[in-house]
Amino acid sequence: MTKPNFAHLVRDYIWIALGSVLYSVSFDWFYVPNQIGFGGLTALGMILNHFSSAIPIGAVVLVLNIPLFLLGWKFLGGHTLVSSLFAMTATSVLVDLIAALYIFPPMDPMLASIFGGVTLGISLGMIFSKGATTGGTDLTARLLKIPFAWLPIGRLLLVVDLAMLLAVSVAFRSMESGMYGIISLYISTLVMDGVLYGMDRSKVAYIVTSKPQAIAGEIDKQLDRGATFLHGEGSFSREEKLVLMCAFKQKQIVPLKALIHELDPEAFLIVCDAHEVMGQGFRRYQKNDL
Repeated sequence: MTKPNFAHLVRDYIWIALGSVLYSVSFDWFYVPNQIGFGGLTALGMILNHFSSAIPIGAVVLVLNIPLFLLGWKFLGGHTLVSSLFAMTATSVLVDLIAALYIFPPMDPMLASIFGGVTLGISLGMIFSKGATTGGTDLTARLLKIPFAWLPIGRLLLVVDLAMLLAVSVAFRSMESGMYGIISLYISTLVMDGVLYGMDRSKVAYIVTSKPQAIAGEIDKQLDRGATFLHGEGSFSREEKLVLMCAFKQKQIVPLKALIHELDPEAFLIVCDAHEVMGQGFRRYQKNDL
């Protein structure tokens, strides 16, 4: 392994470790003391711990994940499973360690649901962004991502976790526990998808102008972005025109508009949101990308 690749791998595992710490603190702080429903194998750990406090939640998760990891090894490959094993072990150990060191007091369940969902979503986004999972339904969702590649990972996780929330509600004999859990789960999936996909904020502009060559040259010069000429025709004038198409980062929208207005105040500009932009200056394709 080359030195740059090793350094990149170390950074990835540090990021996964930080996400695991946030995950564990969030679980012990917001979910356990307030008996808020939680999805996945952790929900089974909560149920067993509810009936017997001698059963550690993290240990239950660790044991139940073994068959899932054996299944995942076949479909996801070594790197994803090793990083997931690291994340799963870290979160399982930290959940029990933090619970042994400090017991967080209960708080308003709605506050716990909201802030628990936000912090858990951030932590899962951090872990998933490096190709790892925390095991359980996270790993199940990662496996489902293979046949359902077009679905966001957070939505897949939402579907898989809803059944476990029902089980927690039955065990705690509290429908409110499941209802708060649904609120928290929904928030966490939105936040996680925002961490995974929302940071890649790009735009695509369509520019109808009488000076396509000049504007394309300035876009390349000032914004370091390429443009593509599309052949168009005016519906009324029947005049053939070159339409510029240009992908760019959101922070470049102001200089782009200023540039176009300076060169051609009569230009017609359409700016649209763009997702999953791949190529030079943007993301690179990665196998099993989320």
